[in-house]
Amino acid sequence: MAYTALLAALSLVILYGSCLVPTGRAGVVGLAGLLPAAAVISGGPSSGVLCYAGTGILAFLLLPDKGNALLYLLFFGLYPLVKYSIERIRRLPLELVLKLAFFNGMLSVFWFVLRTIFLSAIPLSTQSLPLLYLGGSAVFLMYDFGFSKLIAFYIARVDKPLRNGRSAN
Repeated sequence: MAYTALLAALSLVILYGSCLVPTGRAGVVGLAGLLPAAAVISGGPSSGVLCYAGTGILAFLLLPDKGNALLYLLFFGLYPLVKYSIERIRRLPLELVLKLAFFNGMLSVFWFVLRTIFLSAIPLSTQSLPLLYLGGSAVFLMYDFGFSKLIAFYIARVDKPLRNGRSAN
């Protein structure tokens, strides 16, 4: 439980940092979204949910930019839990379809509901939407691949040594 709280606190600090950087807000929020994945790996899905929920609630209360909190809650913080659930299926084509469905569903929410907050800088008309979805899906697949590599790194370099250190005491 303490490790999950530590991960949530670190995620909140990174989210606060996303309010201070002049550019790259989504990248910093994405970095904060890696920590619920660490909670899932180290403590199980319930720890991941606690890390995600705790960070999201505190972000809405404490961050000066509520848009960053919303971006975390709707995508970057939620995705590690979705990824964990989908990858338990162990059928790659179905996993890819479900991940893309999640991404495109969230992109639809951002475009049709929250466009003025997140996508106002994108000069697209509704005729260009297929291009947004196609390009977004390609970028998302690269993000998911990189995320998987970071998870493998975390398991090998952080989680495994932590577990070995705990069992030695």
